[in-house]
Amino acid sequence: MERVDEELKVLGKDLVEKVKALIHEGNVQRLIIKDDKGHTFMEIPVTIATIGTIAAPIVAAIAALGGMIAHFKVVVERKPEPPEKPSA
Repeated sequence: MERVDEELKVLGKDLVEKVKALIHEGNVQRLIIKDDKGHTFMEIPVTIATIGTIAAPIVAAIAALGGMIAHFKVVVERKPEPPEKPSA
């Protein structure tokens, strides 16, 4: 299956809110959080993150990361849009 990647630059103070918003979008498969030098800190399969009991520790870890570093890159892997069906 093909995927669509998107890279977003996010300030540390905005990291938690951005990740929460991406999780709620519904078409995101995985999030990868990197520093501005490209080092990966965390990879989150969103299907796991949507389960409430698992989401709380993930959000806490993301908040801790946000306090340590000023700039992040969030790589968003999205499900491809289904092709539009031609109207009859």
